[in-house]
Amino acid sequence: MLCSALGLAPSAWLYLTQSAKVGTVASAPDAPVAVVFGAGLMDGRPSPYLAHRLDAALELYRAHKVRAILVTGDNGTVRYDETDAMRGYLIDRGVPGVRVVGDYAGFDTWDSCARAHRIFGVDRAVLVSQTFHVRRALALCRAAGIDAYAVGVEEWHDTTWKYGGLREIGSAAKAAASALLRPDPTLLGPREDGVARALADADADG
Repeated sequence: MLCSALGLAPSAWLYLTQSAKVGTVASAPDAPVAVVFGAGLMDGRPSPYLAHRLDAALELYRAHKVRAILVTGDNGTVRYDETDAMRGYLIDRGVPGVRVVGDYAGFDTWDSCARAHRIFGVDRAVLVSQTFHVRRALALCRAAGIDAYAVGVEEWHDTTWKYGGLREIGSAAKAAASALLRPDPTLLGPREDGVARALADADADG
């Protein structure tokens, strides 16, 4: 019993501390940037779950709630490029290429959040992910220095959903450690000006 309680404590921490900052596209405040986290590819294209995240970011952009979109994913091998697939999805649907910024080293949620702040200069953002993941993303991005709100994308509670929810139990413990210790991301690298250029382009467009 005690072991079960301790195992669930990080998940309870995420739910209790982050839920007030989770909402919908309609309730999201204005922010300079939406941050979309990778969620896998199918035949080189965004998986259904990832497409739904991108669709929500597209809604935020079209509603003028964000002026740029940072897509952060795994490009760990030549054959696997989440980031360009995400960029292509949004550009194909009308978002100007300069306003879709790619982070190719978002290997996990902490890396994505830490790099968004430290490499791309994001201080305030709306995060987009499925509801089972979005509280963890919020906690980590806020620990990384980002004033964040989150749009939680709902899904049918299918096998993928159930797997994602179970995976979050273990991931919550890792998130608690990252929020406390704030390690360097796997790949840091130099500062990038993509988000600054995207916002300047949006401002010039009025």
